[in-house]
Amino acid sequence: MDTNLKTRMSPPLGLLTLINLTPPEHEVILCNENIERIDYKTEVDLVGVTVTLDVFPRACDIAEKFRKRGIPVVAGGIHITCCPEDCQPYFDAICVGAAERVWAKIIGDAANRSLKPVYRDMDGFRGEEIVSPKYDAIKGKKYLYTNVVTVSRGCPHRCDFCYNSAANRFYVWRPVAEVIKDIKALNTKHIFFVDDNFIGNPAYTRELLLAIKDMNLKWNAAVTAKILLHLDLLDLMAQTGCQSLFIGFESVNAAALKGVGKDNYAETYERLVRELHSRGIMINASMVFGLDEDGEDVFDNTLNWLISNKIETVTSHILTPYPGTALYNRMKAADRITDQNLAYYNTAHVVYRPQKLSEKDLYAGYLRVYREFYSFKNIIRRRPESRNQRMPYFLFNFLYRKFGFLSSALCRVIPMGMLGRIAEKLSYKA
Repeated sequence: MDTNLKTRMSPPLGLLTLINLTPPEHEVILCNENIERIDYKTEVDLVGVTVTLDVFPRACDIAEKFRKRGIPVVAGGIHITCCPEDCQPYFDAICVGAAERVWAKIIGDAANRSLKPVYRDMDGFRGEEIVSPKYDAIKGKKYLYTNVVTVSRGCPHRCDFCYNSAANRFYVWRPVAEVIKDIKALNTKHIFFVDDNFIGNPAYTRELLLAIKDMNLKWNAAVTAKILLHLDLLDLMAQTGCQSLFIGFESVNAAALKGVGKDNYAETYERLVRELHSRGIMINASMVFGLDEDGEDVFDNTLNWLISNKIETVTSHILTPYPGTALYNRMKAADRITDQNLAYYNTAHVVYRPQKLSEKDLYAGYLRVYREFYSFKNIIRRRPESRNQRMPYFLFNFLYRKFGFLSSALCRVIPMGMLGRIAEKLSYKA
């Protein structure tokens, strides 16, 4: 599933934010290894690396190469924040938490050769302090789309398998005026809100939607199943141009949901789907396999539910115990972790001992759900009732998922950004 359509989907907002945080007397070179090679011979004074879990081994390799040249390396990002003690030995300094109030200090200390091992900023960070990414530094032709905006950081929920159950996590939201400024800076009518939870604060979401109501946007976001408790908000989403929502259903097995602190209610899922579809909103369902109450029937049960409810797209995951989370701590204590190679902690490998499934059956079932869900027959069966939705639906299901490897090959001839613009025009303007 991981063609470079995924790795080149959108620019790294974290690194673009660091550029805006850098004092103007310094020169910044941005390198995203997903789209370009690192030049290890570049003459630089300081290297910064942003780190998610499965790329941590690669980040350590990058750091080692620069440190051998005597160049200090500082690391930040979600994995650093959630597991600082494990990460610190591999870098000259780490940033735990938000960078807004400490990045200039890190640069100053590096210039004075007084870099500290740990910079931590967790207490009292406010949404008003979030700095916008430097959008004009984006290499637009390199990405499938560049119209990405964040309205918040974190999530108020603490599901056991999610990074938000780890220490050092917080939830804040930005002033609406700042979000509107970012939308206007992108100069587009199609926006991807890339927050963990777009409805983490429903009152704030309502204020934001009212502010964009007359902007004639088409937008997508990620929410929890709790959107069913706010049908007035769902109405407003439809009125303001919401095209699809990524929703963490996680499982159709009610017992499995309770085992990971997820307060979803599987018996309400079909009603939620009806409410979304009746408003012309498509669904990208997030499903997790390998929860402790999952048996061999979980794959067929999930497939049948997804297809019978005409779920437009699915993003499936193998349960993965991210270090620092409540799930990881519990599994480690029970000696259930079977693979310590963090490169495999990407929700596409089995790195623990399941309770009611073999590791082999879990992996095979995960692949089978993807294969059958995106079979030609089931893509046709799931097509939306609304003709307006069919073009984006078929483009995603066929060109991104089922034949993504062909689309990826096409991007060797056509720039990724051009492909994204063609897909956008076909989806929303044709």
